[in-house]
Amino acid sequence: MIEIELNNIKKNYGLKNILNGVSFDVKTNERISLIGENGTGKSTLLKIIASIEKADSGTISIRKNSTIGYLRQIYEDDSKNPTVLDFLKLSFKEIFDLENKMRKLELEMENNNSSFILDKYSNLQNLYISMGGYEIEEKFSKICGGFQFSKKFLEKNYNNLSGGEKTMVNLASILLKNPSILLLDEPTNHLDINALEWLENFLINYKGSILMVSHDRYFLDKVATKTILLENGKVKIYFVNYTYFLEEDERRTLSEFEIYKNQKKQIEKMKESIKTLRKFGNLAKNEMFFKRAKSIEKRLAKIEVLDKVTTEKNTFDLQFKTENRSGNDVLKVEHLSKAFDKKTIFTDINFEIFYREKVCLIGLNGSGKTTLLKMILGLDNNYFGQIKLGTSINIGYIPQIIEFKNPNNTILDFFMNFFNGSETDARTYLAKYGFRQDDVFKKVYSLSGGEKVRIKLLELMQKDINFLIFDEPTNYIDISTREVLEETLKQFKGSVFFISHDRYFINKLATRILIIKNKKIYSFTGNYDKLYNNEK
Repeated sequence: MIEIELNNIKKNYGLKNILNGVSFDVKTNERISLIGENGTGKSTLLKIIASIEKADSGTISIRKNSTIGYLRQIYEDDSKNPTVLDFLKLSFKEIFDLENKMRKLELEMENNNSSFILDKYSNLQNLYISMGGYEIEEKFSKICGGFQFSKKFLEKNYNNLSGGEKTMVNLASILLKNPSILLLDEPTNHLDINALEWLENFLINYKGSILMVSHDRYFLDKVATKTILLENGKVKIYFVNYTYFLEEDERRTLSEFEIYKNQKKQIEKMKESIKTLRKFGNLAKNEMFFKRAKSIEKRLAKIEVLDKVTTEKNTFDLQFKTENRSGNDVLKVEHLSKAFDKKTIFTDINFEIFYREKVCLIGLNGSGKTTLLKMILGLDNNYFGQIKLGTSINIGYIPQIIEFKNPNNTILDFFMNFFNGSETDARTYLAKYGFRQDDVFKKVYSLSGGEKVRIKLLELMQKDINFLIFDEPTNYIDISTREVLEETLKQFKGSVFFISHDRYFINKLATRILIIKNKKIYSFTGNYDKLYNNEK
């Protein structure tokens, strides 16, 4: 059964054609990943389906009585500023209203046991059962447990939450409502690995249709049964998960390229034949040659010319300078303990990082991962124990939340502060990394999360760095940029210490994993899959 059907959807922003004839359908219980580079219109498409934005043309049909739950990327403050608990309870408002009506009827029934009231109560009770009224507590416990919402967290006011926490609370609220269609825009951002695994299992068993935008390839492999690539305003549909999509997309692209080349040859040949026949017609003064030329012209006019197919991906080449290598001992942490007020974060932890190692730090949200990085960087000196950096260490750091000293600087202004060259050279350089023409005059505060990561990477590339420290570097960047970053860091002739919940990224890069657990730190040689299989 078709839940959503899109037919020839078009959407323009000014002169920019975002969606140019998008058509596909979402069937009952399908789990579809919508992928594509940043700026290709994925979020716009979800907003159009959710009736938040309107298409310029085309039609959308949604099955009658379907309910939609839409998770967006950014949530603002709530005007009423409820606690998290009260905010989540709004998911059951209709059921609670129904329950109140039943309580009132129960009081009436104590004095009046008429068949009319009994029938009315019976009808309300049947509706209450069908809406899952008796399963509220179980459902609430399951969702809150999955997202690790503690009692203390549930008592927080919604407006005091971080952007990531608001997204998690809104995702929990949507799942509590149990809509027949889920539209999820980056549902995995800000989730730790435990919460990610829980969400994967929840969505795999979800009784409804799912259309999701995500750059988390591990998540897409686990959950998606169908992949839709949005590219150049159009879609390509693949009935596979992400990994198989890569293989199928390459095969399909090469096949389309061959068809495109053959058609181009055919058209050139027909044009050459027309030219030759007309030449012979003029020389021989014979109308037959002109008729044959006209016949080929008619056939040529009927050919539907294929769009140009390219086998090259839109990508860029990141190169870090590592002119001065570090010593073999890059970082040594001994008997380190940290507490905030009376809360102990970790106690007596010990570990080392050596030259050319790629070490990933994982753990639950709130376990102290970012705090540990700040201590290593000298941004937090309130601790017990020893943190020793090796000789000739030059650190490059990208934080989870990127801020700029002068937020009103343009990209060009910011870049010229550390670029050794002319403004013309700088603009040429920036263009290679996706900041073209008027983009260089954007204010840095207005950049998307992915653009901020890119511009910070460009800053680090101008310096002599031999120890990279990243806090969730893949959070806001699209898949193609993640792949470039993976290959760059694999070739990096220095050491890398990074926090990440991106299991695909960890598998590609990590040579060792450090796990913060129960206020201690444990070391495991290998990537995420090796760790996961070892724990089974």
